[in-house]
Amino acid sequence: MSTYNKLKTRLENQNHILQFWDELTNEQRNEFVSELETINFEEVNQLFQNAIASLEEDERKIDNRMKPIPPSQFESEENLEPEILERYRNIGYDEISNGHVGVLLLAGGQGTRLGVTYPKGMYSVGLPSGKTLFQIQAERIRRVEELAKEYTGKNGNVVWYIMTSGPTEEATEHFLKSHNFFGLNPENVVQFDQGLLPCFDMKGRILLENKNKLALAPDGNGGIYRALRDKGILKDFQRRGIRHIHVHSVDNILVKVADPVFVGYCVDKNADCGAKVVRKSSPSEAVGVVCQVDGRFQVVEYSEITEETANLRDEEGNLVFSAGSICNHYFSTNFLNEIAKEHLKKLKLHVAKKKIPFIDENGDKIKPDKANGIKIEKFVFDVFQFSDHFVTWEVPRHTEFSALKNSDDVGRDCPSTSKKDLFSLHKKYIEAAGGTVIGDIVEISPLLSYNGENLSKHVKGKIFREPVLLHQEKAVSNGHP
Repeated sequence: MSTYNKLKTRLENQNHILQFWDELTNEQRNEFVSELETINFEEVNQLFQNAIASLEEDERKIDNRMKPIPPSQFESEENLEPEILERYRNIGYDEISNGHVGVLLLAGGQGTRLGVTYPKGMYSVGLPSGKTLFQIQAERIRRVEELAKEYTGKNGNVVWYIMTSGPTEEATEHFLKSHNFFGLNPENVVQFDQGLLPCFDMKGRILLENKNKLALAPDGNGGIYRALRDKGILKDFQRRGIRHIHVHSVDNILVKVADPVFVGYCVDKNADCGAKVVRKSSPSEAVGVVCQVDGRFQVVEYSEITEETANLRDEEGNLVFSAGSICNHYFSTNFLNEIAKEHLKKLKLHVAKKKIPFIDENGDKIKPDKANGIKIEKFVFDVFQFSDHFVTWEVPRHTEFSALKNSDDVGRDCPSTSKKDLFSLHKKYIEAAGGTVIGDIVEISPLLSYNGENLSKHVKGKIFREPVLLHQEKAVSNGHP
């Protein structure tokens, strides 16, 4: 049987993607065959059917099925006694020193909305140091390793797992290598890429990007679960003895990477899955909320509920559904293994109608001016429903969450707001340590301080004028302490 006929047999009802076969060179045919062999067409066709079914289901509001998080599975950092916080932190330090903690960075997104053509992690918001998101996060890992050693006397490594996608994989690898992994041991930096899924037209036909290439898109940050299995990362966890994984997205400049308090809280509560949340700023803030639906936990998007439910308040006047999801999660490695073995096919599908460039039946490249197809994604939080020991940890927004999604002309979740939020937090750190800052441009190296600690000896009783940059070795303000 010829290659063409073999492919026709495999493609089921997607034979149209071979319509330009006779026009391809042998080299182009070989490339196309290699790509097609990576796709299970029976599974992909079923995926489209499931996606359409979920699209119809998503249009129904779920208000009457929702309940807030029970108090037994919720704690707020701001409301806890200092000694309890310290206990959680020390549990986290113990786990880090024993080599039980890994960080999984979701870095598959390109900076399209930011207006750049490279991975978001390589972006610099314009800090005095010029540091990128990747550098800030790598240096926070180095500092938290030091803090754990100071507490326990033991050297422990936090392994940095970085999930990229097709468009970000090569650039990320080159960037990290060219900067010597920002001081981390290269053996403890593990990069892997998430999967891709075909893009469909509205009738379920796979679109072609060109005559010998499918239109493909990353399968969403929920693609981590399949990728962990298929790329051997679950086995790597086991080999290294890692028990706890802190998962977060690359685009939060304030993220506490490998946060020992969050890890310690989850370990103390014997959690298999945890979500870090912030209090919603208003009922209409367009963030998902963590809550219970039909007795299981999930993130409900603002669009899935009515305005009335979004505005519900308790007797004290607080929003009933206030736990805003910030893509910052804890998973036990046992739980991640269970997901990969038992629940991958049950993950919810999220469907986005998009303008997808494609090749039409005449072989012409079409750039549509309105949505012509769908991309299918899975979300990282969609495994919450499978957790038997789920917890939530509320943190102050100003200390832990400032998203970087848009270009400055949007005016929110952009470089200017990220920079401003980091400056504001770092100014508070200096003032809390007994220093005075004149002005608002203030940056503290993560290598000097992870969370405001270790600053008194550098700043107490001193006055700093902006721009202030506190290095690992010394404090500098306009070149002078």
